[in-house]
Amino acid sequence: MRVVVMGVTGCGKSTVGMRLAHELKAEFCDGDDLHSSTAVAKMAAGIPLTDEDRWPWLDAVATWLERHDRGVVACSALKRVYRDCIRDVAGDSVVFVHLAAPQSVLEPRVRRRAEYEGHFAPPGLLDSQYAVLEPLEADELGGKVPVHRHSPEGATLVARSIVDSVRR
Repeated sequence: MRVVVMGVTGCGKSTVGMRLAHELKAEFCDGDDLHSSTAVAKMAAGIPLTDEDRWPWLDAVATWLERHDRGVVACSALKRVYRDCIRDVAGDSVVFVHLAAPQSVLEPRVRRRAEYEGHFAPPGLLDSQYAVLEPLEADELGGKVPVHRHSPEGATLVARSIVDSVRR
């Protein structure tokens, strides 16, 4: 069982991903920890990553997932080709849980996180992420969680139900 908790910055991937991993008795990896220092510096400067910037990171995410039979990773996985890259390495049974919310809801959260928690991603990156975001397609395993309608605990329960429904 391999799960990717996906979505734009500030949607709660790390929070829900950690909780989901605990629920599933799986290991957790925050995909942010797999970014190169160059990529982190670029994002911290408010410069969106290009596809070329993302490929080595996506390979690292996919490799981590491949090495863990029971793993949950937080990774934006914004485009279908990114998710395909992960599936190519980690297997076709990877489940994607898309944490979704309107940009207007996430901007204040991202601003607070950058200002008070020192997170590298500034709110300016949201525009570029929403511009390239491709929702899950019908042939992709997984589902969407409207995180703006749930507490972290509630979002985790919905995410768990998505994973459980795919595993049946």
